[in-house]
Parts: sequence; C-alpha cells; structure tokens
Amino acid sequence: MSDFSEIPPTTLADVLGREQVMNLGIHQLWDSGRVAGPAFTVRCPPGDNLMLHAAIYRAEPGSIIVVEAGDADYALAGGNVCAVAQRRGVVAFVADGVIRDVGEVRELGFPVFARGVVPFPGTKSAVEPLNVPVRCGGVTVNPGDIVVADEEGIVVVPADRQEQVLIDARKILAKEAGETLDDWERAHRAKIDQTLADHDFPA
Repeated sequence: MSDFSEIPPTTLADVLGREQVMNLGIHQLWDSGRVAGPAFTVRCPPGDNLMLHAAIYRAEPGSIIVVEAGDADYALAGGNVCAVAQRRGVVAFVADGVIRDVGEVRELGFPVFARGVVPFPGTKSAVEPLNVPVRCGGVTVNPGDIVVADEEGIVVVPADRQEQVLIDARKILAKEAGETLDDWERAHRAKIDQTLADHDFPA
C-alpha cells in the first residue's frame, strides 16, 4: 500500500469528508509514523478478545487489523500478541478499545491506534465471524477498505473508491506543492474578507 502511505490523512479527509474519519477517541498510542493497508476486520464483544487473537493468524501480511470492541475496560491485546502479529506481517492494530503492555509494544515498534491502555486483559470465549463489516471510531469499515493512520488521525478509504480517491488526493498535493505561503495567504485572505463582507462585517 505504498501509494496510500504517501498520502496524509488530512488530504484524504479533504477528499472523503467527515464520515470516513474516525473520531478522536482512537489515536496513536506512541509516535509510530504513518501506516496504510487493507483492513482485516474483527468484532469483539464486551470483555472478550478471542477473535483479535484469532485474527493475527488469519490476516494477510500487509493488513491492518481493525477491531470493533464492546468496551474500554478490558485489554484486547498485549505485548506478545502484538509481537506475533508484527512477525506475521500485520502492519498495525486500529482498535475501538484498549490494549496493555504499551511499553513493550513501543519497544517492538508495532503501531497501535486505540482508545488507551488498561492493564487487565479480557477473556477468550466469544466466537464471532471475522472479516465482516464493523464500526470503529464511528466509521463503518469493510474488509479490504484502505486504512491510513498517523498522528493526525485515521481515515478509511472505501475499497470501491480507492483509485479515484488516490487521483484526487494527488491533485491536491500537487497543487499545494506548487503554491507558496504568499500565494496561499493572498487567496485565503481574499476568501475570508469576501465571506465577511457577504455578512456585512465591517472591513
């Protein structure tokens, strides 16, 4: 997914709109840079993490495992699970829940985006289907959707729109690259002043 790894989430958000941007509760747990890859989706009910633990053995290398969790009271994974996922080629976890052993995970260099850290683990008993649509951070994520995440946030690119989104994002980046700060300031001020004038705001 090298193409999407070159596109900032901010640019993708401009292309896709708010509905494809996960809410701010899910964030980078440590400075792991930008990640991008197809979603392998998981649903875990409250207090249980069985299916995430199963997913690390089933997700294709290059995948980002996206988890819909039932709560933020029990950890979905810890250091060993992250280490095995990393060893098997999983790019990152994006979880609407919490993990533990974040110090170990940081030392591994394995990117995790989650709601936070809790030391107590969940149980392993609830069997759910893998790779079905889930809700994570307020966004519906389908298997194969492209997830792009960094310190700016997490954006989900629908699989059937990948090509056009990439084209549109590259156009925005090319325009920005050819624009100086002076150019931007002139256009920005003209737009702001015009909007204020349209509302009879004094100059």
